[in-house]
Amino acid sequence: MSKRELIDTGTDKRYVRRDKQGRFKESVDVSRSLSADRRHEAKHGAKPGEGDKGDRKH
Repeated sequence: MSKRELIDTGTDKRYVRRDKQGRFKESVDVSRSLSADRRHEAKHGAKPGEGDKGDRKH
C-alpha cells in the first residue's frame, strides 16, 4: 500500500494515494473529523502515512 499524501488546493485539503503509474487511486476529504480523531485515545497503532488504516497512537 502506498503512503497517503496531502494535497492543498487553497480551498480544499485532501489525502490521496497514488497507483504505480502515479494516478490517484483513492481520495479522502480532510475535514473537522480529523481534529475530532486527534482528541480520542487510540486503541490500535498504524504506520506513518497510513493513519486511515487504524488508530494512531499520539
